[in-house]
Amino acid sequence: MNGILKNNPVFVLVLGMCPTLATTTSAINGLGMGAATMFVLICSNIVISLLKNVIPDKVRIPCFIVVIASFVTIVQLIMQAYAASLYETLGVFIPLIVVNCIILGRAEAFASKNDVLSAAMDGIGVGLGFTLSLTLIGVVREFLGSGSVFGIDIYNGDGALIFIMAPGAFMVLGYMMILFNKMMAKVK
Repeated sequence: MNGILKNNPVFVLVLGMCPTLATTTSAINGLGMGAATMFVLICSNIVISLLKNVIPDKVRIPCFIVVIASFVTIVQLIMQAYAASLYETLGVFIPLIVVNCIILGRAEAFASKNDVLSAAMDGIGVGLGFTLSLTLIGVVREFLGSGSVFGIDIYNGDGALIFIMAPGAFMVLGYMMILFNKMMAKVK
């Protein structure tokens, strides 16, 4: 649960900002990127936890990157085959999952030091936190920018195009971070 609320990678730890800002022009893009990242995070955590005693310390990080890149390739091929329009929309950001600091950070800080079940649960929690954050940002940007959510028209009229563009990503992220952290402060 820590990855969803207390240590949310987007709203609290401010990690993975490249895909957060670039791919959340719509709710479906945010959900797609989040799900792809979550799959890679869970699978790489499991494999790294299984191999932690076999990998020499001197080549630990390169080995982690090879494991992560392998799962990114699997995601990319599956997405290209079964979700071609999403694959084309997300484009270069799918291969960039390899260097997402959330995944490498969880591999180094958690998966390489814990058992397989704990590593898998960590991947699920952090992955859900990332996916929910990206989807929520995508919902807000799509609603304000085009008047729809998940492609379904909510109101007739033109949205503010700025929310679909890069400045809108920064504005929505900033306000959502403020809102999220104020809500979390009240919960404590």
